[in-house]
Amino acid sequence: MKTILRFIFIGLAVVVTGVSLVLVYVKFWLPDVGAAPELKINTTAAQIERGRYLANHVSVCMDCHSTRDWNLFAGPPKAGTEGKGGERFGPEMGLPGTIYSRNITPAGVGHWTDGELFRAITSGVTRDGKALFPLMPHPSYGRMDQEDIKSIIAYLRSLKPISNEVPDSELEFPMNFIVNTIPQKPNFQTRPDTTDQIAYGRYMVNAAGCAECHTKREKGEHVAGMEFAGSAEFALPGGIVRSANLTPDAETGLGRWTKAAFIARFKALDPATGYKPHPVKPGDRQTIMPWPMYAGMSEQDLGAIYTYLQTLKPIPNRVVTFTPTTSEKETIASK
Repeated sequence: MKTILRFIFIGLAVVVTGVSLVLVYVKFWLPDVGAAPELKINTTAAQIERGRYLANHVSVCMDCHSTRDWNLFAGPPKAGTEGKGGERFGPEMGLPGTIYSRNITPAGVGHWTDGELFRAITSGVTRDGKALFPLMPHPSYGRMDQEDIKSIIAYLRSLKPISNEVPDSELEFPMNFIVNTIPQKPNFQTRPDTTDQIAYGRYMVNAAGCAECHTKREKGEHVAGMEFAGSAEFALPGGIVRSANLTPDAETGLGRWTKAAFIARFKALDPATGYKPHPVKPGDRQTIMPWPMYAGMSEQDLGAIYTYLQTLKPIPNRVVTFTPTTSEKETIASK
């Protein structure tokens, strides 16, 4: 019996030692994506304008890195807060911890080199070597054209500096270890010509991170086989928002949508100026989809996105996109 117990003890010790070594390796040796590149962007006015378009209307960096006004439909960024960071994303949104968007104005990243910003955006590693949780979809940005990333950096350098101390993000166990395994070296693509609508649409869908919100998640991970089929949940003060099905399923997705209707959905409410956010009351339909920002995307780019989405595998998945909280349901019912 003593011999058996000794072997059991030795076996447990080996397992514990092995697990400990793995955790030490993951915690202190990863991420490993290489040093930040030696990069100096010679900014031009055209580059800043391209970056402004991407950061505000495609990759929508300003969506998470500004203060959103949730008293208005779709929570548009408050004027004067562009890039200041500090938006909170917590466990109630299905995240494994509490994450705060960083200050990306020159007051927050002015001391970062262009190469350090480039690595953070495309590989998910900060200037001091820490892994970024992919709430910012750096794996997607690592598949963009390098020139588009440089344009975004040029635009960030042009922002008004806003002093804003942002709390540190805190991930729960085991994600605080797993996050170090996520950063990867980029696999840059060349932006396709706009004449190839499917390839160009695929590029724009990736740049816009559509799959990030429109794919169901469980424990922070995308559910395999549900890509673009919606159902990702986001808790807001007024209720639960769920992303819509973007696959071309005829009954529950975009299968019966025309390109004109798809573009019009983004340009709705005011064809000349795009969305004009309206006030919302408790229990009113709300969304995290930054419609006012995407409304500024060109019709050519929106049309290419539609064309690509129509090539996806149709996935039947009927989604209730908004459910008011129970207390608000009772309030509505009593009126």
